Amino acid sequence: MKVFGVTGWKNSGKTGLMERLVAEIVGLGVTVSTLKHAHHSFDVDHEGKDSYRHREAGASQVILASRNRWALMSELRDAPEPSLSSLLEKLDPVDLVLIEGYKREGHDKIEAHRAATGQPLIAPQDNTIVAVASDSRIEASVPVLDLDDTTAIADFILARVGL
Repeated sequence: MKVFGVTGWKNSGKTGLMERLVAEIVGLGVTVSTLKHAHHSFDVDHEGKDSYRHREAGASQVILASRNRWALMSELRDAPEPSLSSLLEKLDPVDLVLIEGYKREGHDKIEAHRAATGQPLIAPQDNTIVAVASDSRIEASVPVLDLDDTTAIADFILARVGL
């Protein structure tokens, strides 16, 4: 599986870009999965639901399944956070995995940049960033793409990973 990341500061447009890229690339017939890092505690389950109650009772893993989808929830119970590589191993094979976050990992990334955030570019200090997608004219040592030109960004990514 090929992997490529989207990184950037908070409110830089990462999630919107990911969403548009998935739709664009899948539309080209390429199979895509995504992996997103959350910096805070999150829950895909809700208090009072049966699966939540199973986890609260101490289950290490809970699978919630229906005819439309299934989800596996694993409780770390103070164990270390799993590595990106171990999480990638859990995915079914696809052509491309788009990764949101994990900015300290060694895979190639595009930096989403919005001028309104007032944040500096990450790219000058991070050689894993191979392009910037920005909503403004900026100078960078890597290619700069229009943040709203999803087709051009998808083409760049697919060429970069060899798909």
